Amino acid sequence: MKALKDLVRPNVWNLEPYSSARDEFHGEASVFLDANENPWNAPYNRYPDPMQWRLKHRISQLKHVPVDHIFLGNGSDEAIDLVIRVFCEPGRDEILSIAPSYGMYEVSAAVNNVAFHKVLLDERFRLDSEELLREVSPATKVIFLCSPNNPSGNLLDREEVCRVIRNFEGIVVVDEAYIDFAGVPSFRHDLDDYPNLVVLQTLSKAWGAAGIRLGMAFASPEIIGLMNKMKYPYNVNQLTQEKALELLSDTDRYQEQLFLVLRERTRVADALREMGLKVYPSDANFLLVEVGDANGMYQSLVARGVIVRNRNSVVKCAGCLRITIGTPEENDQVLNGIKERL
Repeated sequence: MKALKDLVRPNVWNLEPYSSARDEFHGEASVFLDANENPWNAPYNRYPDPMQWRLKHRISQLKHVPVDHIFLGNGSDEAIDLVIRVFCEPGRDEILSIAPSYGMYEVSAAVNNVAFHKVLLDERFRLDSEELLREVSPATKVIFLCSPNNPSGNLLDREEVCRVIRNFEGIVVVDEAYIDFAGVPSFRHDLDDYPNLVVLQTLSKAWGAAGIRLGMAFASPEIIGLMNKMKYPYNVNQLTQEKALELLSDTDRYQEQLFLVLRERTRVADALREMGLKVYPSDANFLLVEVGDANGMYQSLVARGVIVRNRNSVVKCAGCLRITIGTPEENDQVLNGIKERL
């Protein structure tokens, strides 16, 4: 890896971040007259903790990652955008990723005027690290890898990912939004070995909290510090911080729901295969299913009030629907709808 200073945009490296009233105060106080807040309607009259320390300490306990290795944002999308803005000079630098994969990498690159290039996965959605690394140019600053991948659902081979991290001189982002469903160790445990690694996770999937929009990034303290420089002062609101702490205190509920999703994933996949459909192996909470006439099947399900994701136009996903695993009753509805259409 190159020296971090050589990877970061010079204006970001030299940036003096905005210092909020709460950033400047440390300790205990009973009277707050520093931030021009309304003195009534507690606790929501006060700005939230800009660094989310209580929440980060809880996540640190659960994830076994030091607090200074954690960034929290408005969904993982904020972290994706910040990584691009920290490391990629608009109109000059480039990003490399895989296809098919999560579409926000490319959207965020376009918003920031950063060139985006993709390397196709093979027919089983496997990563060839040598092929990916051959596409690295002197302008490539960041590589995005999603594992388990979306929309294919499969884990990328760990050694292939490690080979990319070891042999790329820029930043490698491993998006683990679906890692809870995979039953394998997270790359967040490898941060000490790979200073150019950023790992993304979320409360939106296994923790059942997509509505509160809380994403996590794990990286070296130096990278986390740069992301904190760039973020909005109060990027995670008070309601989100409170609800996240509540959810993270109930690990039994999390484990129970995770078990149910995994059990239903197996049941739904088996039922679809019994119908003669191709179901790709999944390490996530969804299945990529080849149904033939994906457009017709999608519209048929919509007519029944069942919404899935039509991936027919996505590279290597022709004829495919992506079906999220729901409750047993919801899964029965989608299975019945598909069976009736076949």
